[in-house]
Amino acid sequence: MLMNPPPSSESSPALPLLVAADLQDHLMTATNDLERLQGLLADACDNLMLRFSTAVQQMEGLMHAASDHRIQTSELAPVLQNLGAAVTALQFQDMASQLIAHTNRRLRNCADRIARESMGDDEDGQAVVEEPPLRPNPVTQSEMDAGSIELF
Repeated sequence: MLMNPPPSSESSPALPLLVAADLQDHLMTATNDLERLQGLLADACDNLMLRFSTAVQQMEGLMHAASDHRIQTSELAPVLQNLGAAVTALQFQDMASQLIAHTNRRLRNCADRIARESMGDDEDGQAVVEEPPLRPNPVTQSEMDAGSIELF
């Protein structure tokens, strides 16, 4: 039985230009979506910081009332829980931002490589391709509980 050797990489056809351009466009759209998501998360973080500050002010008022014996210290527990939840949410924003930035760099690297391989180098003779992140994942956390976040 005759077997044809696999085609060498030199003789294999390049990705058709239109397919490459379409794929690059989809990757760039995904990176733009990630940048918008990053903005939404930043806005949510700002909102959380405002709520955190409000909770701190409430806590100061309750602490003052407790020192005057007008309030039981057990009434402070819900405020402390809210503060803990706010800190956890802020840690989530940081973790999500790291993942978004990491994924954005990976997608841009893919888009740049597709452009360089299908369209060739730029007018200077060297297409710029940003290096992909070295680590497969910048965040090892998969769930969040108060005090359990690993930040880098």
